[in-house]
Parts: sequence; C-alpha cells; structure tokens
Amino acid sequence: MKKFSIGYRTLKTATGAAIAIAIAQYFELASYASAGILTILCVQPTKKKSLHAAYTRFVASIIGMLYAFLSFELFSYHPLTLAGMLIIFIPTIVSLKVADGFVSSAVIIMHIYAAEKFSWTLVSNEFALMAIGYGTGIAINMYMPDIQKELNYYRVKIEELYSKIFLEIANYLREGDTMWDGQEIIEAITALNNAKSLAFKDVENHFMRRKNDYYVYFDMREQQLEIIERVLPKITALPVIVQEATIVADFVQDLAEHVHSGNTASHFREKLEQVKLDFAQLPLPKNHEQFLAQAALYQFIEEMDRYLEIKQSFKGLKVKKERPQ
Repeated sequence: MKKFSIGYRTLKTATGAAIAIAIAQYFELASYASAGILTILCVQPTKKKSLHAAYTRFVASIIGMLYAFLSFELFSYHPLTLAGMLIIFIPTIVSLKVADGFVSSAVIIMHIYAAEKFSWTLVSNEFALMAIGYGTGIAINMYMPDIQKELNYYRVKIEELYSKIFLEIANYLREGDTMWDGQEIIEAITALNNAKSLAFKDVENHFMRRKNDYYVYFDMREQQLEIIERVLPKITALPVIVQEATIVADFVQDLAEHVHSGNTASHFREKLEQVKLDFAQLPLPKNHEQFLAQAALYQFIEEMDRYLEIKQSFKGLKVKKERPQ
C-alpha cells in the first residue's frame, strides 16, 4: 500500500464541494447537492486547467439543456428518448471539443428528465447550480502552493548529478577504469522529467505567463544531458590512455567543480580552445591505437564545446541562494 496522505488538492476539493452545497442549500435550490459535484469536476491540477474545465462543462451543459428541451418536449420523457438524445448529444460535444463536460452536462440532463417538465423555473435553477458549482471550483482553485522551493531543489540536485558525472569522466580519463555504474545518468533523467513537469505546472498557474525560467533552464540541461550520453561511449571505448587524456581530464574536472545556474560558458569555451592548442603541440600518434584514442578525445572536446554552447545561449537563472561554487 502507498503511504496514506492528504494533499492540498484533496483538501480544496472537499472544502469547495462543501461550500458549493452550502451556498446552493442556502438559496433553497432544487438538487442542491449537485453543486458540489460540479465543483469537484472543476478542481484541477492547475488554474488554467480549472478554467478550461469550467468552460467545457458550461458549454456542454448548455448544449445538453437544449437537446433535452427539444427531445423531451417534442417526444416524451421516456428512457428511449433519453437514449436517442444521448446518441446525438455525445458526438456533438466531441466535435465541439467539449467532451470533458459530458459528466456535468449529464447531471443537468438528468435533472430535467426527473422533473418531467421543462420550465423557466427549472432552467434558472440549473443555471444557478452551474454558477455556484463552477464558480466555487474556479475560486477555490485560485490558490496554488508556492513550488519555488521544489524547483530549486531539482536545480541543485541536477547540478550535483552533473558534477558527479564529470568527475567520474575525469577519473576514467586518468586511470583508464573505474567502478562507476552510471547511476547518476538515470537519476538525472528522472530528475529532469520531474523538474520540467513541475515547471510546466507553474506556467499553467499563471495566466499571463507563457514560459518559466526554470522550465527553460531544465530544457537546456536536458539538451546537455543528451550530449553527455552521446560522448560517454567515446570515452569508455578508448583503446589506450594517451597524454591528451590527462589534459581533457583536467578540463572536465574544472568543469565539474563549476556546474551552476549562472552563465560562465564563454569562460570555459576559452579554456577549451586552449585545450585544442595543447593538443596541437603534442607529438603525433605512434600507432593505430594512439591514433584512435586521440581522435576519440578530439571528438569529445568538440562535443563539450557544443555542451557549453547550449549553456551560453541560456541567459542564466537568478536564484536567491546560490550553491557554493
């Protein structure tokens, strides 16, 4: 069994349903408990989704009321009439892309069916239920907890993982073999997926915001991770450890000690240019194995230049408390 827990969304759903029912009951609306159902259906993970949920449910409910009026009043309040109406009604809301509102509209339709008489009193009652239900759902969902700490947690975690990965690469280049199992790569992938999902949720909770700096940052880190995954085989497949490997190891270790959310990529790209100059001053390979090793290392530094280029295009992330460099 999963650990029993009560989240903020659960609390909002319960509170919102109770408030909606209490308001509907206060105004002595028929089927007042349905206001709670409509509120529950509108409490979504983000503010934008909550508004969209209210929109789709309102539109579907209006269409449902129209179809109910035409079907029941022209024919009869009979189960077969209801079935025939639903056969036409469901494809209609699907084509209008408001199918998410089917359940709430079905609630309204069933109220009309149970009343067995279409009247303006009934219509006003259903509109009141929708106003209270959807309005309460939207209002209660306007509160969203601050996720800044969680975003910053993932930022620090990802930076620490990248540092560990680079340190392992540096160790391998110096020693030719390590006991590293690559677990940090898997952890980084998981952390990035969770972080981007969380950052996107933050965008969905701000109506005027189209992007989140953290989302851009995590997307940048994801692109860098693709490069890291691509270069690892080049390093682990070195036939021999050549002199160039030590130069690259020093650079990678320096990079590992300066993984952060700021933008110092241009500084490290200059250092990488110096690495290339150092390469040019070393003697040519004496055998085929040395040639393959040098070629692999040169490809590696070219990929690292691309890694830094991606970071250089990022303006940097402003955080209140930066991790020690």
